[in-house]
Amino acid sequence: MSQQWRQFSHVANFTGYMEVVAGHFADHPKGLRILDLPAGNGLLADALRSMGHTVVCGDINRERPDYQYVNMAGALPFGDGQFDAVVCLEGLEHLVDPVWLIAELARVTRAGGEIVISTPNVMNFYSRLQFLFTGTPYQFNPAMVPEVAASAAVDRGHVFPLSYFQLRYLFEHHGAIVKWVLGDRYKRKLLFPLYVLLLPLAWLWSSLLLLKQGDARYSARNQELLAHSFSAPLLYSRSLVLIFERNKP
Repeated sequence: MSQQWRQFSHVANFTGYMEVVAGHFADHPKGLRILDLPAGNGLLADALRSMGHTVVCGDINRERPDYQYVNMAGALPFGDGQFDAVVCLEGLEHLVDPVWLIAELARVTRAGGEIVISTPNVMNFYSRLQFLFTGTPYQFNPAMVPEVAASAAVDRGHVFPLSYFQLRYLFEHHGAIVKWVLGDRYKRKLLFPLYVLLLPLAWLWSSLLLLKQGDARYSARNQELLAHSFSAPLLYSRSLVLIFERNKP
């Protein structure tokens, strides 16, 4: 294993969230122009190319010679609406300012195109339990965060947890609406009996927040928020996969 490989936290295998995303694009017509950022090990790009899509891989690592150097913390070196789809798997949570990247992902996606993201699911039941007792969500251990210079173009690890509600709001703010809420493998299945006991209370509490105290003008939206937040992928999956559609003019 090279020294440079150890500087980055991307995985070496075809993960569950990659399988979910590949399955999503398998139902699309061939010939899409897709940006994969960060490209990681390139296995997802290989799968998408095998389906007949053109994939541009961007990353700060040098995993493959065809990678385009892209620092997600800065402006993306692509034109407005250049891609039919943009994929950003396990990337946003590594940034000090993920809001900037969300705006850039929306900018480079054409109207009617898709933005597909995955991020550690801080809203699953196990993460909620961990946060209750430790004050830290699952997969965001502060002991694992390296101390690096503010200007360094490096992988900072998991520094910015993002919930479904935050992601939905931020992408909507930049002109993209959520279409699908998906997830990868379920986490901590041994705790399912406890989850079943907690689920009615969680539903009631969330209903009071979203439906009883919500503005009546947004009733349909709040109903969808409640439905999405209690979908099986969001409650149990290790990684949350969200698919957004870029608004048409």
